[in-house]
Amino acid sequence: MEYNGGSVIAMVGKDCVAIASDLRLGSQALGISSNFQRIFPVTDRVYVGLPGLATDVTTLRERFRYRVNIPETFAHLVSSTLYQHRFGPYFIEPVMAGLSKTPSGGFKPFIAATDLIGCLNFAKDFVVAGTASAKLFGVAEGLWEPDLEAEDLFETISQTLLNAVDRDAYSGWGAIVHVITKDKIITRTLKGRMD
Repeated sequence: MEYNGGSVIAMVGKDCVAIASDLRLGSQALGISSNFQRIFPVTDRVYVGLPGLATDVTTLRERFRYRVNIPETFAHLVSSTLYQHRFGPYFIEPVMAGLSKTPSGGFKPFIAATDLIGCLNFAKDFVVAGTASAKLFGVAEGLWEPDLEAEDLFETISQTLLNAVDRDAYSGWGAIVHVITKDKIITRTLKGRMD
């Protein structure tokens, strides 16, 4: 996980979810790019973040393309794909975020993460992955609150990610945040420290 670095976090809000990642691509401590994409849309309401080895990010992005429309089903697809390669694993810890339809026609926030062999972690608050995951946990536990509105969720996930990656040598150099609501997707790029 530390070879190319990178971190991803997803948080649940009130009828919305957010997923964010840093933009740094490195070869251990050597910085290569400050605009590396780790979060990809799967459907119009489901996103996947792939922190880890850059070649595996590209491979799995293509593998998961155009696959599934339901977030829970997509999470199980990711899990089974990683488990199939457990003896020669992809060096990736996927984070999934989206809105799933309820039987009443509304939308329910959904987030999940897996380890590199596909063990699923469903959460009701936030999930983290990547080289700054220990720092992300600490900051997120202090800032996250239940039922955050979309703008408050954006501010919370942004502050969590930027403050955590500032303390990690393999993550950082800006961030991108996607807030998914039932009506729209708000994407914002944030500037971060470049040292």
